[in-house]
This record gives sequence, structure tokens and C-alpha cells, in this order.
Amino acid sequence: MKHFAILMICMGNICRSPTAEGVFRHLVQQAGLQDRIRIDSAGTHDYHVGSPPDRRSTHHASLRGYDLSQLRARQVERADFERFDLVLAMDWDNYERLERLCPPGQEHRLRRLMEFAPPDSPEEVADPYYGSTDGFERVLNEVEAACAGLLAHVRQSLD
Repeated sequence: MKHFAILMICMGNICRSPTAEGVFRHLVQQAGLQDRIRIDSAGTHDYHVGSPPDRRSTHHASLRGYDLSQLRARQVERADFERFDLVLAMDWDNYERLERLCPPGQEHRLRRLMEFAPPDSPEEVADPYYGSTDGFERVLNEVEAACAGLLAHVRQSLD
């Protein structure tokens, strides 16, 4: 039986990427594919290694039924490009950082999460950290739309 592994990446791994991990994990469980799809998240920086997601991310996610409480931040490493089928950056800045980290021959694994969102969606999941609470709701809206498309893509790969 074929399996698929996805790694969500933002800067500190406390806002966008754990939100994306939680949303996608929820969709995967609803689809009954949790035994075939592995999901994780990480940050390009080591600012928050070992920390739980930002309380605002956790709060807004919980209002929509997503549980981020067990997640802890970690920093991405070169070996992740071997362990994951897709390494998905939340924005162009982190995408460029990941390009520099990516081992030769693994570039096909690196993409942006918003590539899986419907047309006319933003190209990036904007960082809500320094903004108002509206930013955390916007992150959820964007991530939910992209994760639905991502699940369809992964299902095709599994079939």
C-alpha cells in the first residue's frame, strides 16, 4: 500500500505551518486516510523549537474544530527532503530559504501550499504574528482552501 508524507513550513513553526498541519490532519482523518498520509510541520528558523503553537493560532483553530495542542515547533533539516514527498512553504521568503537547504535532486519536492488553493487565491499564506486577530482567521481561510486541493492531489498520488 502506497503512503505519502507532507511537511508544512513557515518561519518559526508556531502560526501558519502548525495551523496547516492541524487542518490537513483533520481532513485526512475525515477521509479515513490517516494510516496512509503522514503530516508534520517545521520552521526555517530555530526561534521557537519545542514551543507549542501561538495561543492565537490554537484559539482560532479550536473555534473551527482543529486541535493544535499536541504540536511542538521544530526546525526543518536537510534530511526532511528525503523523508517527505512534499515540503510545502507558506510563503516565498521561506520557499527561497528552503531552496538553499534542499539537497540536489530533491527540488521536485519543494512547493508552496497555496499552489493547491483555488484560482484567484493569494500566492502566500500571510504571516499573522505581528498583526490583529483577523490575520489568524485569514490564515485559516487560506489554509482550509489549499488543504482541500492538497488532499485531492494526494489522493490521486495514492491511487
